Amino acid sequence: MFEKGFKQFLCRQDCTGVRDPIDQCVAYYFSQVMQAYSDYEIDAIHDFEMNHNRRPKVLIQTVAHISGAAYYYQRADVVDDPWPESQKICGVCVHPRYGGWFALRGVLIFKDVIYSDLQQTPPTDCVPGQRQRISLLEKFNFNWKDWTFRDVIEAEQKYTEQQKDYFATRPGDRQKVIEAIKNSCQNSDNS
Repeated sequence: MFEKGFKQFLCRQDCTGVRDPIDQCVAYYFSQVMQAYSDYEIDAIHDFEMNHNRRPKVLIQTVAHISGAAYYYQRADVVDDPWPESQKICGVCVHPRYGGWFALRGVLIFKDVIYSDLQQTPPTDCVPGQRQRISLLEKFNFNWKDWTFRDVIEAEQKYTEQQKDYFATRPGDRQKVIEAIKNSCQNSDNS
């Protein structure tokens, strides 16, 4: 998404003053899909959208799990968990090919598509060991900034250094990274 979608989006769009260019990029590509399937009634819900009560409109990691796209590991997936009962432990999705090196940005709901033969595909449980699950949840909950939770399994593809730099930079300070991406686009156009 970052290399093939976001960087090209930045090269074509003016994102000056935009609160979050990633959100703008995802909204753009969602609109492209909705235009391509304009014969259907489609609801787009982004991961950043909130209801009036400040709760998310969609629990995107739950959607990933029930759709079979990625396994959503939660405290309940650990037998005899080591944390105090009062300790909040957030869950995290792991993809069987990409490990934790992916993002979930929203859903498109085709409201008028009915397919009676559709069968639910369970997500691949790619972190089967209890120690691995505990390690994953501890790294995600207590040390998420060091990225190590993403490597709980061997991933086929990881974020590029530029992508890591972008997401590790505070949103208000990302303009330099965005300018570097735009400059690389201009330089590749000139070669």
